[in-house]
This record gives sequence, C-alpha cells and structure tokens, in this order.
Amino acid sequence: MNINDYILKEIKAFHLKDAVQKAQQTFENYPITHFPVVENEKLLGSFAEEDIQTLENKEEELVAYAHLMNSFFADEKATVLELLKIFADNDTTIIPVLDKNKNYIGYYDLCDVLDVFSTSPFMIEESETLIVEKLETDYSMGEISQIVEANGGKLLGLYISEKQNSFIQITLKIVSEEVNEIIQTFRRYDYKVVSNHENDIYLEDLKNRSDYLKKYLEM
Repeated sequence: MNINDYILKEIKAFHLKDAVQKAQQTFENYPITHFPVVENEKLLGSFAEEDIQTLENKEEELVAYAHLMNSFFADEKATVLELLKIFADNDTTIIPVLDKNKNYIGYYDLCDVLDVFSTSPFMIEESETLIVEKLETDYSMGEISQIVEANGGKLLGLYISEKQNSFIQITLKIVSEEVNEIIQTFRRYDYKVVSNHENDIYLEDLKNRSDYLKKYLEM
C-alpha cells in the first residue's frame, strides 16, 4: 500500500490575504487542529485552530497574525512511522506534504495514517508480543534478532518502547510455536522479560518452588 495515495486536497490551503473569518469557518466545518498557509505553492506554515478561534477581528487578513504560524511538514517520501512521529511531536491531526521541489502538494490526515498502520502485517498478523529489558549500553538489535531466529522464530518487527534511567525496553512482534525457548534464551543473555506469557516455564518453576516453600513453612 502506497501512503502517497492518502495525500488529500479536499480543503484548500489558506493564503495570507484570506480573512480571519474564512479560517474560522474552515475550522468550524472540519475536525482539524491545524491547517497550512501557502503562497505560490510554497508552504509558509500552519495555523492552529485554538489560535485562530481566539481572534476577534474577523475581517483582518491572516498576514497580521503570521507570527502565530507553526512550522512542520512531511516530504512525499516519508514513511508511516515518520508521519506518526510528526503527528505526535506537533499534537496535530494534519500534516502538510511537500514534493521534492519543496512545493505544497496536499496534506495527510491522522485518521488515514492510523488506518494504514493498523492494517499493516506488523499489526494484524497473528503473533506473540514480547517485551525485554536491558541496559542501554549492553543491548544489540542484531543480537535480539539472532536470538529470535536461532530459535526458529520469525521477527515481524521491533522498536524501543520505553527508556528510563540507563535501561531500555524493546517490544518485539514474533511468530513462533516455541516462544518459551526464545524467552529462556533472552534470559540466558541477561535480558529481563517484562511481558507475561502463559507458557513461561521459568515463571511456572518459580511459582511451584514458592508454593512448595509455603507448604514447608506451614508444616
């Protein structure tokens, strides 16, 4: 699926000579947080809905409020993950898109990009989610992949899901009929397994030992 197929042109970009009232009406008619300002096909920035709706002089041109514009965009070769980061970093539901010549060609809507991501094989293929933790200075993406594949698993994808103090957590999506072997190998390589798994022999063994000790102490 080509993410470029989701570049929209439904709403016409603002121009600096547009009146405040026109921008306010656009935000009232569409559930968007920002919208771009373009002159001669070049992106100047984006106005935020919360800024525009506070303006009282509805007849004034947007150029009088150019200092309120935000600067963010994506190029037409941006990946879905790059787009999601731009959405999150700018707390926006709209991202202007520029072509290779830096000309404005449309915009991405957050809902469309989320739909593309949620229907990717990474999200929908039946798999096991495994979260492991290790010192940031000690982990290796190559080692993680090797552990999964050496135990007959297929790694659909992985990403750093948390970073705290000197430790990081890596979330993996794995296809495997022997996920317990993968879990035990991670432990042998000094990774802490953060996620819970039904067939975790190590945890089952700890539980059995705990139950045995409890019974012994109660004798």
